[in-house]
Amino acid sequence: MTGYVVRIGNQEYHIEILDDRHVRINGEIIEVDLAALTDSPLLSLIVNGKSYEVLASPQGEEWEIHLKGRTYLAQVEDKTAYTLRKANPTNSTERSEYVLQAPMPGLIVAIPVNKDQTVEANDVLIVLESMKMQNELRAPHASQVVEIYVKPGERVLQKQNLLRLRPI
Repeated sequence: MTGYVVRIGNQEYHIEILDDRHVRINGEIIEVDLAALTDSPLLSLIVNGKSYEVLASPQGEEWEIHLKGRTYLAQVEDKTAYTLRKANPTNSTERSEYVLQAPMPGLIVAIPVNKDQTVEANDVLIVLESMKMQNELRAPHASQVVEIYVKPGERVLQKQNLLRLRPI
């Protein structure tokens, strides 16, 4: 099952694609059909039997959506990335010590860094397996690994401290 979080203005929609005809939006299951009409970004959208024409085009990191005479800017984020970001909300420009916490319960598969090692922004710090998927937990900024609290093969709980970084 594929999941996304879509933000339009200050509204947040949690979307799960259940199959090729059904989605769950904030807990409500909806029947949908989406098809391209031409080579343009014009789409035919049928929601619970009602038909709409939608124009959707990427605008940088957002999508510009034209629907029923209105324009919306939508930010789309993969559910896993959303979960990881919410579990570790540190701003990447922040330069204070940082404790990486498990965004979900799981199994530590690998720790490709060592204590006192210097890492760059986005380097993989820990590989965590959860729900049969491996998630790479990455450094928010250039740092030094100060302490590692877990070992490969260890099961961890959500929000459990995994390692500590000091910015360089």
